[in-house]
Amino acid sequence: MLQKMVDRKLAIRRLFLLLCDVVIIIVSNCMGLLLRYDLEPIKIHVLFLESVWNYLPINIVVTLFVFYLLKLYHSLWRYAGAVEIQNVFSACVISSLMQFSGMQILKYPVPRSYYFLSGGVLLLLTLISRFAYRFVRSIFRKTTTPGDINKVMIIGGGSAANAIIREINTSEHVFNTVAKCIIDDDPEKQGRYIHGIKVVGTRNNIIECVNLYQITEIIIAMPSVSKKVIKEIVDICNQTGCTLKILPGMYQFMNDEISISNLRNVEVEDLLGRDSIKVDLDSIMDYVKGKVILVTGGGGSIGSELCRQIAAKEPKQLIIVDIYENNAYDIQLELTKKYPDLNLVVLIASVRNSARINYIFKTYRPQIVYHAAAHKHVPLMEDSPNEAIKNNVLGTWKTVQAADLYGAEKFVMISTDKAVNPTNIMGASKRICEMIIQTYNNRSNTEFVAVRFGNVLGSNGSVIPLFKKQIVAGGPVTVTHPDIIRYFMTIPEAVSLVLQAGAYANGGEIFVLDMGEPVKILDLAENLIRLSGYKPNEDIMIEFTGLRPGEKLYEELLMEEEGLQDTGNKMIHIGMPIELNEEKFLRQLEDLKQVSQLEPIEIRQLIKEIVPTYVLKR
Repeated sequence: MLQKMVDRKLAIRRLFLLLCDVVIIIVSNCMGLLLRYDLEPIKIHVLFLESVWNYLPINIVVTLFVFYLLKLYHSLWRYAGAVEIQNVFSACVISSLMQFSGMQILKYPVPRSYYFLSGGVLLLLTLISRFAYRFVRSIFRKTTTPGDINKVMIIGGGSAANAIIREINTSEHVFNTVAKCIIDDDPEKQGRYIHGIKVVGTRNNIIECVNLYQITEIIIAMPSVSKKVIKEIVDICNQTGCTLKILPGMYQFMNDEISISNLRNVEVEDLLGRDSIKVDLDSIMDYVKGKVILVTGGGGSIGSELCRQIAAKEPKQLIIVDIYENNAYDIQLELTKKYPDLNLVVLIASVRNSARINYIFKTYRPQIVYHAAAHKHVPLMEDSPNEAIKNNVLGTWKTVQAADLYGAEKFVMISTDKAVNPTNIMGASKRICEMIIQTYNNRSNTEFVAVRFGNVLGSNGSVIPLFKKQIVAGGPVTVTHPDIIRYFMTIPEAVSLVLQAGAYANGGEIFVLDMGEPVKILDLAENLIRLSGYKPNEDIMIEFTGLRPGEKLYEELLMEEEGLQDTGNKMIHIGMPIELNEEKFLRQLEDLKQVSQLEPIEIRQLIKEIVPTYVLKR
């Protein structure tokens, strides 16, 4: 029913244009003679009038046919640009040539200048008829009540801004929006105009121009600039109180997808101040394609994204292992729908269960293992240290042993920056996991590696979802300390690093991401409040709750002893293995295993003996 209504509306529009063109053809034919004789009808020879009148029906049919062939009845004229103008020009020229040929063949005499004059009038009136919509709309916009208008500042004076301003001026979906000014740092663009909108200054003039032009919304139209520049611009714009929107990136620009609907709100990811990690997808494809892949913790934030990206690389079989059935079920439904040909196995299992893990490895013989199963919430693990050891340390140990026993080719473990000089049980447990990886790599044919990165934006338990919930609830937003800083990355970046590490792995490495500058959590909270349309400490209050047990003011990515080695990806480095007494370490693991099963009240001292860099805080 809806489609019929749409088709009917289109048919009415085309019929209207066709009738309009009939009138234009008649008028242009008459004006051709009138202009030739200085708009004095009495001077026109009767023979010329008869010629034009007799040929008029043929001219109408031929011209309408030419217009149809050149798609003058198929274009969306509110979006018309250079191509449509060229089509109108070509159609009118062809029509005039056809008229000249036809009247010569049929021997209808007219003055020679008639063809040029009538053709010129035809071109002018056709263009006016096609572009009149824009003119009427712009006039109507100016009569709209000023309070109803959303006044927009465009940042960026390039092709993306051109496309956005054109849509603002033409789209029926943004009728109450008006572009008022453009900001660009290029000195040569200052004072220039794009679709009648002036470039009024550089980023240093943003706040001033927002007040001058009473701007309510800012659109950042710079798809090719670095994340660092975007962050700098966003930091300035956040001081204005305006709504912020951004063109996602070069993909939309290159694929001609620039429109108001493609704009998105500025997200916290835009504030990281660094470019996204670039990954050699071909190398990932080479070592994943056709392999049996196992992902532990495959239903979690990192694990599920690993599964999504691996599924797209055509593995022979993808095995997802997770203890939480709801998470496993969700990713199973998603992958089954998106990749119906994927050989997918989803298993409920705990990495703490040796018999179950060994059975899985013996049955499916995974060639590549991504170990993402872990407890990661710092305060909770401080209150349940034995569970952190049993799940993180013993779970990793048992999975590593199974990989070694059943001949896995590669084993990639997810680690954390909290493993460096740890001050909490979670970080210390992950440092022990790194030591397990390095120890077994020296006594196994399997290539064991670890991947270390910082906080993951949007993952389960991360600070951003918490802040968003607090903002929706009206505050307060809770920050532990005004000076606390963290390294951040997005989930796709984290997964890209993990996949790339598998491609680079020779065994024993700890891969570390160059995560740029750390982010102050207080700044993150304030920016998120502003991006949500509120003012920090006015609309939404920020409260400081004090550092939680085991929490640092700042995190580190490397220990002093490790040093750095570059890889083929300049954003990914290798922390060199630290020497350790492997036999002593394995004996300590056995002791830790026995002690953790007894549920002792205090296990931290034994962990300190294994991880000398662990800082015990009382």
